[in-house]
Amino acid sequence: MTPARPLSLRLDASALVDNWRALAKLSGRAATGAAVKADGYGLGAREVVRRLANAGCRDFFVAHWAEAAQLTDIIPASQIAVLNGITAEDIAQARHIGAVPVLNTPRQIADWKASGGGRCHVMLDSGINRLGMGPEQIDASLFEGMQIDILASHLASADEDVPQNAQQLELFLSMATNIKASRRSLANSAGIMLGANYHFDLTRPGLSLYGGIARPEMADIIKPVVQIEAVVLQVRELGQGASVGYNATYICPKPMRVATVAIGYADGYLRSFSGKGMAVFDGIKMPLIGRVSMDLVTVDVSDASEVQEGARVDISYDLVEAAEQSGLSQYELLTGLSDRFERHWF
Repeated sequence: MTPARPLSLRLDASALVDNWRALAKLSGRAATGAAVKADGYGLGAREVVRRLANAGCRDFFVAHWAEAAQLTDIIPASQIAVLNGITAEDIAQARHIGAVPVLNTPRQIADWKASGGGRCHVMLDSGINRLGMGPEQIDASLFEGMQIDILASHLASADEDVPQNAQQLELFLSMATNIKASRRSLANSAGIMLGANYHFDLTRPGLSLYGGIARPEMADIIKPVVQIEAVVLQVRELGQGASVGYNATYICPKPMRVATVAIGYADGYLRSFSGKGMAVFDGIKMPLIGRVSMDLVTVDVSDASEVQEGARVDISYDLVEAAEQSGLSQYELLTGLSDRFERHWF
């Protein structure tokens, strides 16, 4: 028998699909893919891909070859792009898996050609100075004889209205001028909101598929996907002056009813939520008190008399609010959720 887990993620499949469809509509004539790296941003890549493929998505992006290998029994390998490219040691396994490499350097291009070439994607660096070839590396002869499907670049600051966005667009267009490719792609979730000039043939949303608000104007468009539930392990009555948690950072200002709940930083609910997070039971908000520890948090349940040992409470995880509370990015909040959570799709 598999023991019951005290933690669960309730994952809204309809919201996931609705978010993809909303982003597809915003992408206009461009097709809309899905970034499913980091195990589907922590939600479970196989379940995410299965649902988005059924909704009509045909381009999926992972970071590593091992991530691609986990998906080829669900979707055709030809629909999977591996963003981190290849090393010479990867090529045999890459050919076996059948997913498509995103080639990021002249050496990767040379290795791909030497191994027989074939369909590939190419990443150009238009200003993020991360993966991809910069303008100083572009030479027409480099791309001779290549079968490039997607010619891509990645926006660095699309979540802000800054000159860098237009600068990257201009540089991408300039670099792409003499490179033959079937499709071009630039926009991530936030980039979709910058308008049609950024959409090209394919958009590649990630964060906003999973409920993240990449730009403020998306707040009324994107639906939350993730809800955390955790079990109450015990409830105690504490007197005025009692300390709670490591280093006694919280002192009860009055007699209080305090619950210990089975979630902590080992689960991805980090110490930065100490004294800031919130639990909810039957609509009643209950503040976290004291420090978040490895497996536990403590919650003031004085106003929630029905909270008893064994009850399940919601841990507030609105991504925008949680990012403000914790100082973490919405990306970290999703991808940091550990495998101790039981993931339930509904």
